[in-house]
Amino acid sequence: MHLIVGLGNPGAEYEWSRHNLGFMLIDRLAREAGAAVTRRECQSLVGSASLENRRVRLAKPQTYMNLSGEAVRCLMNKLAARDADSSLIVISDDLALPFGMIRLRARGSAGGHNGLRSIISSLGTNEFVRLRIGIQPEHPLSDTKRYVLDELPRSQRRELDGVLERAESAVRCILTKGIAKAMSLYNQSAVSSEE
Repeated sequence: MHLIVGLGNPGAEYEWSRHNLGFMLIDRLAREAGAAVTRRECQSLVGSASLENRRVRLAKPQTYMNLSGEAVRCLMNKLAARDADSSLIVISDDLALPFGMIRLRARGSAGGHNGLRSIISSLGTNEFVRLRIGIQPEHPLSDTKRYVLDELPRSQRRELDGVLERAESAVRCILTKGIAKAMSLYNQSAVSSEE
């Protein structure tokens, strides 16, 4: 069984923040599967779903970003997973990617993301699949923390459904065809508003 974790921060004030794209994609996956991510377990909201005829667990850690690893480690232990890279998919935002671009990786560093850093530290490995969604600013930042916690502007909210739809398709591809095939299909340029 795959554990699919979307990273974000709990609380209504963060609902539309750039840092909550992971939560947004989990909500979309749950909605499309007719599932609810509402059960409290391991400092997370968790739900079971069927995606592409596969049972998955969807999770939104409620620990705040910097402590996401505590929740993920607990969930992984409960699933008794033998190796993280075949059973864990983590969804996060990424400041280094233009808005609308998604990037899949089978493993890798945290890339400056505090949630990924926490998960790598807690699991003791970077061998897990990650799907990153770009939030790169169009200008240099003086306050990165404020930027990621700010709400998406209206112009990007109009594009958000298309971005999340593409990311959802990528997750489904990982489940059916594996990470290598999904990377070849989805690690491309940003989604344009014309698509």
